[in-house]
Order: sequence, then structure tokens, then C-alpha cells
Amino acid sequence: MRNCLMTLHQTIRGTLKYTSKKPERMDKERGREYFTLTKQSDGLSVLHAHCEIDDEPDVIRDITASFDTRTMRPHDGSVRLTIGGHFEGSAWFNFDDTGCDLEVFNKSLGRKSERLDYDRPAPWFGNHAIINDGFLSRYFPLDAKPGKVTLHNVIMSSPDHRGATGPEIFPLSFGLVYVGNEQVSVEAGIFDARKFQVVDTAEGLPEEHPPYEMWCTNDEDGLFLKGGVGGYMQTHYELTELFR
Repeated sequence: MRNCLMTLHQTIRGTLKYTSKKPERMDKERGREYFTLTKQSDGLSVLHAHCEIDDEPDVIRDITASFDTRTMRPHDGSVRLTIGGHFEGSAWFNFDDTGCDLEVFNKSLGRKSERLDYDRPAPWFGNHAIINDGFLSRYFPLDAKPGKVTLHNVIMSSPDHRGATGPEIFPLSFGLVYVGNEQVSVEAGIFDARKFQVVDTAEGLPEEHPPYEMWCTNDEDGLFLKGGVGGYMQTHYELTELFR
């Protein structure tokens, strides 16, 4: 008799499309993202994402990230970048309660080992994959009321808005606003969603990040559904496929 094996993990796959909302380029596709999220039995989630930005200089980014499924605290991750058709750099990040270790080779730094110590664990690893941004929604429990939280000691892989430099360790603090609930329609379907805004980036980044709004699934996964950057939302991101 064949043994029945219990599935000890759950995998979600999907695709995002990047489009322009500028009048001269309205609805023109400017990039795409393919992702896989695996929720494991050990309490960690593992994200893989392949990101392509067509605007010059074009960007190809491949990331992995593992993090605590419940708290979102990062465990480890990697980033590889190609900019303008040429290798820019690759790096491995490792997180613990008191700091982040980096092993990197990139065009600006060469080969380098680095550690950044901090006084509290990093709450999130910002690797510039759009699907990863949606997981910020998990900082508001499903029964939470609209409000605002501030995240400190976030580690970004690049301070550039497109994530087109590095990779490197870049610490940042910013605010996250939960605006409210609504139903949204995207190419992947109709979803009950929660709306969020990323704010208060002026003090941490070399150049303040443009206004950023996003809608995420109203469930424990907090998957990115749609969002936009710039006023008013000159770059649009949308979930086009979802397989659960």
C-alpha cells in the first residue's frame, strides 16, 4: 500500500506587471515580476522573485529571502543585479538579533565582508521585489483599525528607488499607514483588500521616495494586489496571475 504523505509546506506562485501611467506612455508595459512564496513547516517563509524593469538602464534583479512567517523578521537573503545589460553585483545577507552580515561583490565595492550592528532586530528586509513590499501589510493584524506604525532598523539592499545600485547594507526607518478596506479588481481577479501607504522616507534616503500606495489581500498572506509610485501614481504595479 502506498503511504500517504502529509504536505508540510504551502507554495504560492504569481506574476506582477509594471506599467506606466504618465500621459505620454499611458498603460505601456515597463516591466514584470515572477515570484514564488513557500511557507515551510519550520515557521519560515522563503521568497524567490525575478524582477525586470525595461526602462533604461534596464534592471534584472533576482532575489531570495527567508523570514519568520509570523513576525516577518528576516533570516537570510540574496540579491543579484544586472544593470544596463551588465553585471552590477551579487550579495548574501544574514540577519541575527544584533546585526546583519553581508558578503558582497559589486562594481563599486569590489569583494567585501561587512557587518552592521543594531540595537534591535531588523523587522524587514527590503530587497526591492514588489511582492515583498506587500508583506509589510502583516504588521497590521487582520482585526486592526486603520492607523500608522514606524519601522526602525529596516535593512534595504539599495537606497535607489528602483533598487538599481549595490547590493549593499542600507539601514532605513519609515512609516506605514493602514488606510482602510475596499474591494479591488486586478487582472488576477477580484479581491477583498486593505490599502496602505509608505511614508516618512525623507530622513533616511538620499532622495525622498515618491508617494507609494498599495493594496494587499485581506488575509494572513498579505499578498500585493496593486499599487503605484509617484504623483499621481506614475508607475503602476498589478497582480496578473496567482496560483495558490
